[in-house]
Amino acid sequence: MQANFRISSLVPPGMAVHSADLSSDKLVLKISGTAVRGSCPLCGHASRRVHSQYTRRVCDYPCSGRGVEFQIITRRFVCDVPQCSRRIFAERFGEAVLADRSRRTARLDGLVYQLGLALGGKPAARLSRRLMLPVSNDTLLRVVRRHTRAPTEPLNVVGIDDWAWRRNYRYGSIVCDLERRCIVALLPDREMATVEAWLADHPSITVVSRDRGGGYGEATARALPNTMQVADRWHLMENASGAFLDAVRKSMRDIRRSMSPSTVKPDLLTRAERIQYEGYLRREEVNKAITAMKDEGLSLKEIVRRTAISRGTVRKIARGIQNDVFRVRESSLDAYLPILDALWIEGCHNGAELWRRLQARGFRGSLRVVTEWTTRRRRADRLCLTDLQRVPSARKIARMMTTNRNNLTRTDAVIVANIEKSVPALATARTLLDRFQTMIRKRNISDLSPWISDAKSSLIASFGNGVSKDIDAIRNAIEQPWSSGQVEGQINKLKMVKRQMYGRAKIDLLQARLVGPS
Repeated sequence: MQANFRISSLVPPGMAVHSADLSSDKLVLKISGTAVRGSCPLCGHASRRVHSQYTRRVCDYPCSGRGVEFQIITRRFVCDVPQCSRRIFAERFGEAVLADRSRRTARLDGLVYQLGLALGGKPAARLSRRLMLPVSNDTLLRVVRRHTRAPTEPLNVVGIDDWAWRRNYRYGSIVCDLERRCIVALLPDREMATVEAWLADHPSITVVSRDRGGGYGEATARALPNTMQVADRWHLMENASGAFLDAVRKSMRDIRRSMSPSTVKPDLLTRAERIQYEGYLRREEVNKAITAMKDEGLSLKEIVRRTAISRGTVRKIARGIQNDVFRVRESSLDAYLPILDALWIEGCHNGAELWRRLQARGFRGSLRVVTEWTTRRRRADRLCLTDLQRVPSARKIARMMTTNRNNLTRTDAVIVANIEKSVPALATARTLLDRFQTMIRKRNISDLSPWISDAKSSLIASFGNGVSKDIDAIRNAIEQPWSSGQVEGQINKLKMVKRQMYGRAKIDLLQARLVGPS
């Protein structure tokens, strides 16, 4: 064989080359071990007596675009220890060179493991064929499972959250080491008993960062009563915004009454709006029936049994949350509305010109979307307070009320001023929301107790009561540096790996690919 390197350099240490056979797609090396003795795997006795020999076929790294196969002449030794139950044993070459009964060298097995770890089954199998490595997708997954090692370092600060196997049907739990910034455990569900059992097995944990739902706080209190619990700041901000949105929905009847003194005329509605309005009237009848049952003192469970309506819907109606008359669909223009408002204020009122400028900034929508927005904007600028007939959705009202007044259009500013005048309780709730979010951002712990006292008599009293019940964790969230932000990032990584595996993402395989390796 003509080559610019020595054949012996391809052979693992402790091996000698007997012959080499080169074909168009494979290099076959016949080799054997150089050790004089072999050690019995049971008693450890070193023996020189050779009973027989056989040939093992083992794959190794490819070389120069060809696959490499070792034909290893393996000796069988005789164990001379009378008390040993193993009379004949095969020659061992060490786990670092060739594992027992393995068809791949240890170095090739490590490469196969890294491919499976990074790409999963089918993608790694396709790449391995290009690399001249004869492994299937099932083999790759088996190697990943076999090399799984649970982290052994003691845990001090962890973050815990839930993730969806299948949204709204099945959930699991993820635990991250916030100091080392890695995943340490994946739990098959988010039941309190499962989380409590895992935490009880790790008594070294001193800080647990978690959200305010899912029972993680109670599970931590039971398993590790002396552990500091930290509420996640992002979830606190999101929960506060959700509470204000619920307050707006509760006030929609008063808002609609103040903004639309006249009744809705079905003759003036489009067909789609008429269908929505008829559905709204049917929902209002259901709402009145459920409200009447609640006033009679019936429990939510009994109301659900009588009406055959879901418990979540009955709970919302019982709390006074109302639906909008007309539901507003999301538009591809929503992300570009601040740019459009700025261009409009600068004096650009031509729809085609606005569309061209948006296209230069990455907009992929049609010209008609922008021209319709331009028409609505011209009409809105001509409206006065007495002309306001169409009431925005609750979500849009919440967005307008929480946006800086200087960034609102003239029409939106008029709507917000009218709402604040007609529904002062909603304006108070908005002020409480601003105070709470400012307190979280500036880490001002002294404002927490006064805020709770003020919130108990407002439209967001339910959120205020929840804050008072979890006040220790919220205090720690304001004072401590720990948060669950990196846990959310690890959940995104987990979801990417899960989708990459084409339905093969069982809990053990997800553990193998995500837990432990850096």
